[in-house]
Amino acid sequence: MTKMTDTPASDTSATDPSTASSTDASTGPSADPTAPSAHLSTGPSTPPSTDLEVRALHAGFPGRPVVRDVDLTVPAGQVVAIVGPNGCGKSTLLRALARLHRPASGTVRVGGADVWRLRQRQAAHLIALLPQSPRAPEAVTAAGLVRYGRHPHQGLLRQWSREDERAVHEALAATGMLDLAAERLDRLSGGQRQRCWLAMVLAQHTPVVLLDEPTSALDLGHVVEVLELVRHVAASGRTVVMVQHDLAAAARYADTVVAMKDGRVIAQGPPRETVDAPLVKELYGLNADILHAPGDGAPVVVPHTVTAP
Repeated sequence: MTKMTDTPASDTSATDPSTASSTDASTGPSADPTAPSAHLSTGPSTPPSTDLEVRALHAGFPGRPVVRDVDLTVPAGQVVAIVGPNGCGKSTLLRALARLHRPASGTVRVGGADVWRLRQRQAAHLIALLPQSPRAPEAVTAAGLVRYGRHPHQGLLRQWSREDERAVHEALAATGMLDLAAERLDRLSGGQRQRCWLAMVLAQHTPVVLLDEPTSALDLGHVVEVLELVRHVAASGRTVVMVQHDLAAAARYADTVVAMKDGRVIAQGPPRETVDAPLVKELYGLNADILHAPGDGAPVVVPHTVTAP
């Protein structure tokens, strides 16, 4: 995982391969999680559907507040996209939800449980985070990376099990990576690598999934591929919150858009009701027309061009 500028709490991210106990092919289970066996389920097993509730959340650094008075409710099975200009607090908010940046005040609850009052391992059973530009161990395979998602389920008295094997197999299958499970991550395309990271998060088997710019640095084809997968994840009953720089992509793929500026939420709601020309002007200082895409009617942002005389 890339080094973050926020000061993390004493706990570390359970989805960070650099801190997870190794369960790659050399030290992992003897059975191959990419090959279906008699004990594997025929359909994906998903965690119980659970809402995410954020109340009066404040977070930042000494003398420098970054996130201010954020209230947010995400029902299970929905996708929320957090949008806004650089430096508005999007990633800090996500890190506070994931227990990587301790809030100054406020609560983060999953299924009624305050995640900041739980042990780190308990919270890792509720929330999984895919950070920006994650970094994998050298020469790790796709399946080896996905195994790291099972780290929160391991312990002194709980070693690799058939349940872990099944979770890895199902995550690879759900992301379309089963046929490439034995390939090295550094030999895959950008879109394939991102699907592997998403598979690792899915294998953690949490009801809430947090994604920090999951389409960063991807071309248009891979952006669509990843965001379609995000919709599939939500359709399975999981709660998904993602930071998204592309307002048009957020408007098309999210159930709710949350717009942030200067650490505060200035607008939130369904994209067709929330994304308009005044919002684009307030967020980015741009004049724009808002068109509606054929078919689904999703808002399409068309900035005005400034032509020199």
